[in-house]
Amino acid sequence: MELSFSPSSPSLRIRGTTKPSCFPSSSSSSIRTTKSQSLSSLSQCTTNLHSFGLYTCSRTFLNFQQRRNSIWACSQAEAAGSDPVLTKVSDFKDACWRFLRPHTIRGTALGSIALVTKALIENSHLIKWTLLFKAFSGLFALLCGNGYIVGINQIYDIKIDKVNKPYLPIAAGDLSVKSAWVLVIFFAIAGLLIVGFNFGPFVTSLYSVGLVLGTIYSVPPFRMKRFPVAAFLIIATVRGFLLNFGVYYATRAALGLQFEWSSPVAFITTFVTLFALVIAITKDLPDVEGDRKFQISTFATKLGVRKIAFLGSGLLLVNYVGSILAASFMPEAFRRSLMIPTHTILALSLIFQTWVLEKASYTKEAIANYYRFIWNLFYAEYIIFPFI
Repeated sequence: MELSFSPSSPSLRIRGTTKPSCFPSSSSSSIRTTKSQSLSSLSQCTTNLHSFGLYTCSRTFLNFQQRRNSIWACSQAEAAGSDPVLTKVSDFKDACWRFLRPHTIRGTALGSIALVTKALIENSHLIKWTLLFKAFSGLFALLCGNGYIVGINQIYDIKIDKVNKPYLPIAAGDLSVKSAWVLVIFFAIAGLLIVGFNFGPFVTSLYSVGLVLGTIYSVPPFRMKRFPVAAFLIIATVRGFLLNFGVYYATRAALGLQFEWSSPVAFITTFVTLFALVIAITKDLPDVEGDRKFQISTFATKLGVRKIAFLGSGLLLVNYVGSILAASFMPEAFRRSLMIPTHTILALSLIFQTWVLEKASYTKEAIANYYRFIWNLFYAEYIIFPFI
């Protein structure tokens, strides 16, 4: 608990890390209002706060109003941490959020929103407010599928995650395996029901294929993540092709249109599929230590961190060069004024980040920053996509 007091204001700010006990247990239930008892309580509170190194204001500057607010604040500090139910709910909510792997949630949400937006821009005359519920239910189904895939992976990777990602909730002991199973089963059933009732058999089959691929990626006896080529093909298929094609198909079907490829959608599907391939091979860069310990074969363990980082950056540069060329030679399909400068800037920032990684001698922190930057580039592409 950290308390900061401003002499110019009768307010006290509280930030909870360690909770000092301002009053003995025998008197915590009530505070008498006489002046002498208030001063006595203040003296004890001040002494306890001094022991935490938190109270720096001289008592000589305190008037009676400030003393009363100090006593009240100490009472609130006692009460703030006294509800175990609220604490457990807050801890469980935090564990569930980490269980969902927020960076993948952002990618899925941005991708689906970008593709729906593009389809609506292309067919603005067909927009109906009645489709809003369907759009949100589709987004929730995609997030459920994402949660199932990353969740099932954590359930079967507990030992590895204790080495590579000890902050994940199961590895950290913040979420039980039983609770994790309940969550992934809920995600799978909820997602399938939503898609089945709202988007027809073809989209449901695409969704089911995604769940199956996510399952065999992590679950024995398949556990395809052990094999580098199979692993990155699964990730590229699910995050690249299935997500982009499936969302665009479902959106056009909801608008009453037959599916047909447009140049921008063909571009983003190709771009993101190759990008997902890069994510698949670079995601293991921070995990080399644990993968070697548990004999998980990845490109990073076989070829080394430096070579894989350069390979990932090189493939992304191919993506950016292709984007610039597509805008240059197909001005009728793409907006040159946006495509060319934006992808030039993103390519240059990638080169700079790769240089930073090289200068940092591939430390664990530098590798984590590089991988995080790759995801930021991924988000950026979806953000600009509706406007290209």
